[in-house]
Amino acid sequence: MKYPLQNVLSKAMFWKGEGHINKGFDPDDNKRPPQEPVVEVKVDSSVPQLQEEDDDTGRQQWGSPVEFLLSCVAMSVGLGNVWRFPFVALENGGGAFLIPYILVLMFIGKPLYYMELCLGQFASAGSVRVWDISPAFRGVGFGQAIATWAVVTYYVSLMGLTVYYFFASFSGTLPWSQCGNWSSNYCVDSTMNSTVVANSLGVNTTKLVTSAEEYFTQEVLQVDTNGLANGLTAPEWRLSLCLLFSWVVLFLIMAKGVQSSGKAAYFTALFPYLVLFIMLIRGATLPGALDGVLFFITPRWSKLLEPNVWYAAVDQSFFSLSVGFGSIIMFSSYNSFRHNVYRDATIISVTDTLTSLLAGFTTFAILGHLAELLGVKIEDVVSGGGTSLAFISYPDVLARFQYVPQLFAVLFFLMLFTLGVGSASALTGCIITIICDEFPSFKKWLVTLVVCIAGFLLGLFYVTPQGQYVLELINYYGGGFIIFILVVFEMAAVHWVYGINNFCRDIEFMLNRKTGYYWKFCWAILIPALIAIIFIYSQAVAKPLKVGDYTFGPGAHAFGIILAVFACSMVPIFFVVEVVRQKNTSSNLWEAVKNSFRPNSDWCPKSSSLRREYHEFLSAEKAGLQGIDNPLPPSASTMSMASLASKASTDPVTQYHSSV
Repeated sequence: MKYPLQNVLSKAMFWKGEGHINKGFDPDDNKRPPQEPVVEVKVDSSVPQLQEEDDDTGRQQWGSPVEFLLSCVAMSVGLGNVWRFPFVALENGGGAFLIPYILVLMFIGKPLYYMELCLGQFASAGSVRVWDISPAFRGVGFGQAIATWAVVTYYVSLMGLTVYYFFASFSGTLPWSQCGNWSSNYCVDSTMNSTVVANSLGVNTTKLVTSAEEYFTQEVLQVDTNGLANGLTAPEWRLSLCLLFSWVVLFLIMAKGVQSSGKAAYFTALFPYLVLFIMLIRGATLPGALDGVLFFITPRWSKLLEPNVWYAAVDQSFFSLSVGFGSIIMFSSYNSFRHNVYRDATIISVTDTLTSLLAGFTTFAILGHLAELLGVKIEDVVSGGGTSLAFISYPDVLARFQYVPQLFAVLFFLMLFTLGVGSASALTGCIITIICDEFPSFKKWLVTLVVCIAGFLLGLFYVTPQGQYVLELINYYGGGFIIFILVVFEMAAVHWVYGINNFCRDIEFMLNRKTGYYWKFCWAILIPALIAIIFIYSQAVAKPLKVGDYTFGPGAHAFGIILAVFACSMVPIFFVVEVVRQKNTSSNLWEAVKNSFRPNSDWCPKSSSLRREYHEFLSAEKAGLQGIDNPLPPSASTMSMASLASKASTDPVTQYHSSV
């Protein structure tokens, strides 16, 4: 590249390149004819060039805003929407459950989602480094990482089950459609008359078991009816291979970070909708479908007075949106600093709700048909949790389809697998980001490989004959139990310790948007109070943990409690660690304690230009932030770059940790 001399304001400066002044600029060369002096710059093409203001952070970014949005949709719209939401609605009043669910989404789910998006994007850091906002609470990030890791290990094992059923669906006859050598004498399939079989056996029809259920429990899981009483036996080899396949797919998607996972999101986010609409159209044409849909939308108002229904709504909202696990913070940390996460939070939360409703209509249409075939009430069709809905009720209906049941089975289980990939890649990516943030020199693909291998080895516990008992134990103590506690700490740290007005000020700088009373009320008061109350209530009325007829013993509960205590103990442990660090630069212990709660110098935009602008923004000492969710005029929230240019050389540059 060549530039006329008059365009060069000062000496030539080259960024990671090689440059020289050509002969036309040499004053000693009088033998050459006069020519316009130019400066020639050679730039090494192998060195990446700066493209936007945030590139100097050295952090990966999404290929496009659409990839980020679709990745968030794929993360939030997961297995919880398709099998867990319909089952929870079935247990908690059908249409009546929709009222607390939507209210919880509006006042807890969406505000939490928006808050975590803002935290990650502002700090450009994962769920541990983001606690530069208040280092005393860094243990919250590590505790969430433990909960996330516990969830993702069993979540991928469920993906392994979908892989097993996916390949089994290519059989000439669906293997669960008929009783086999794995079935008991009480097995009935779609070709048998339940009443005739019951009379021949001299038992009530309630004693009979469908071939789909026996195939799942006896052939696939090979469940040990003694539970954990006899310890763990060897993993089932076919499920182990399916588990390995799932982790290999996750590794390939995540090996290059958001550059590869963002591309995969186009499929993992959109394909499930195609299958859901196909299943909805097919289900709506089945006899009994209307009865199932009416059961779903008809509210039983008495259920609204039961606290368990509201607890179930909060639990489902957390599970569905993935708030509190750190994956939302991780995803948004790869955004550009000015990305409009306010819009994305609205789109994602609404999409998640509509998807749950779509899955509900689809599922209840099929359950209504199954109830008519079996001659039972709709609420009696499914027993044993959402897993039974996905691997027993749905396959049973698919096997009864008159035309190409294999096609519908393949599409259904491929949909479940893609839903699992979207959520599992986000949860696993959270762990990978934490490690890479703490150790920037580590290669991301190598960290991803180690994490996937560790996840596969731990996942082998879930594919043993006792695996479903281990899964339920980890889900109860490692998922919901820990997250509820840590979210209360998260809200208190951000909005009580750092300060609600300070946080809203940071959002204003980042998004050029005032924060309204709705958000402040939900963040500072409603969410921490409701979550604390609901958690205390749930523990007060908790019943013994059971899987079917098996009740967990004291040893199993002790293991679960140790896991929960270990995760929650990260908060006081890292508080002490931070105080010790601060003591080296503080005059006394009390000063070190106070400093540990204050944001450190890393809590700021990571781009050097934005960091200078942020310090100017803080020095303006703006009035307390009030108002509604309307964007501010640019002059009211953004500093003049002309004023920054005059002070750029004198402003101090805050040191920060860059991460890859």
